[in-house]
Amino acid sequence: MTDPFSGIIGHARVIELLRRDAPEPAHAYLFVGPESVGKALLARQFAAAILCPTQGVHDTDCRSCRLVASGAHPDVSVVEPEGATSLGVEQIRSVVARAALRPVEGPRTVFLLPEAGTMTEQAANALLKTLEEPSAAVVFLLVAESEDDFPPTVSSRCRTVHVGRVPLAELVSALGERGLGPDEATSVAVVAGGRPGLALALMNRPEVAQFRDLWLSIPGRVTPRPGDGQRLAMQVLEEIGPLAERSVSIEMSKDAQQRARRRSEQSLLVNGLEILASWYSDSASLQMGGPVKNSDLPLSAFTDVNPRKAVISAEHVLDAVVDIQGSLRRELVLATLFTGLGSQD
Repeated sequence: MTDPFSGIIGHARVIELLRRDAPEPAHAYLFVGPESVGKALLARQFAAAILCPTQGVHDTDCRSCRLVASGAHPDVSVVEPEGATSLGVEQIRSVVARAALRPVEGPRTVFLLPEAGTMTEQAANALLKTLEEPSAAVVFLLVAESEDDFPPTVSSRCRTVHVGRVPLAELVSALGERGLGPDEATSVAVVAGGRPGLALALMNRPEVAQFRDLWLSIPGRVTPRPGDGQRLAMQVLEEIGPLAERSVSIEMSKDAQQRARRRSEQSLLVNGLEILASWYSDSASLQMGGPVKNSDLPLSAFTDVNPRKAVISAEHVLDAVVDIQGSLRRELVLATLFTGLGSQD
């Protein structure tokens, strides 16, 4: 027996919710969560379940499910930014016009917006009236990192589906089922930080182990000299580049490739900063008699920083996560962080 959710890593509770809703879906869903955790994939498979006569549960794939999987179903419209950055008002007006038409084959039309968080304010307002006066024949599936990406008037009219990171053990197990050995699966899962999409893109990449080693080496390399911080920031970004390319498909348009590369770079930077923060947390914990997360490292290295400084450093690193997510000047954010870590008393 097959079903559209069978190949998804993790998210059992979300899948259970979507299965229940598929026969009689709400008019709009908002899938929110971190980048690369599988939000868009869940939304796409939910579209297949909505349109399938048996909600996707059958012995062999039906025609409807095959058409959704191939991107050829006439009642599924995937709406992506036409440019490099955002969904504009004209695109959304076109969606609104199409939403007024009857479905071609089935009882419903599904509009999937995998980058709905890029909608401009004008575009969101253009969609609002359709969400306020929904048609029983139309379902909107919006995908974004946060409800805050939309005006409250838009997000409040959607059923929000929170998609979180997948636990490390579950991700390691899934990677093992796909052919990775225990050590390699663990290494990839740690670097991916609970993001299945990123983990799958990083499979069989030797740079993965080097990526974690680089971030864990930073506490021993930071100095109060801005030039050193700048060089270290540049090295980090150079290491990320080849890994980020793994998320880019040659089948994507040039603009889509640019967006995918940028999202992957951000995910890798966030995960790297979390690895760095874990080093400082381990340092403080060990010296206070607690456990360490990075147990494969020499314990003596953690005593090079006093506990108070380690706690402050971890806080600064996590603050940089927020800065990275909100800034395009990533090199500056990293250089400032590294210089600050090297100059704290």
